[in-house]
Amino acid sequence: MSAVEDAPNARENEQRARIVATAERLFREIGFQKTTVADIARELRMSPANVYRFFGSKSEIHMAVARQLMGEVEAAAERLASGPGPAAERLRTLVLASEAMNAERYLADRKLHEMVEAALNEHWPLIDDHIDRLDAIYERIIASGMESGEFAKGDAKLASKLVRTACVRFCHPHLMVEFAHRPHPTSAEMVDFCLTALRAGVGS
Repeated sequence: MSAVEDAPNARENEQRARIVATAERLFREIGFQKTTVADIARELRMSPANVYRFFGSKSEIHMAVARQLMGEVEAAAERLASGPGPAAERLRTLVLASEAMNAERYLADRKLHEMVEAALNEHWPLIDDHIDRLDAIYERIIASGMESGEFAKGDAKLASKLVRTACVRFCHPHLMVEFAHRPHPTSAEMVDFCLTALRAGVGS
């Protein structure tokens, strides 16, 4: 494809990104349910019809904002998984970083939390995709630990699901709110528990 043919696609992607960024800001300010396409268009100095050129419905904008937020978490998780150091330390850092990122996005900002609640309650397909991507990242770290001898040999795929499930209360936006008043176990304590299990042969 030539540079001339690429130009319209680049402009379209840039415009879509502007719409998503503006929608996310408005979701944080007034809530995703209250934000209308007209609000987004007004902020961008365009007509609602122009917004609909890039997104077929308001729900598509919701999906795009959620996908971007989850993509940021996935990208950070990928960097941690691919970084240097023992598998145990990468796994620990991954869980604690995921907790911190989700707390920043969904707990400190309650209006944005409403969107996540809707995504979970309405079973948006991207939630399952997000979980699958995180499972794959956990699996890669655990498999590397099994190969290096840090962890006992076993089924890395099963072990990754067990570890993520054990730590879900520290990363799942709804559970983070529900258990906020219960300080123990902490995420660090749960990671220690999981690492002990991995060294003993969980998932074998």
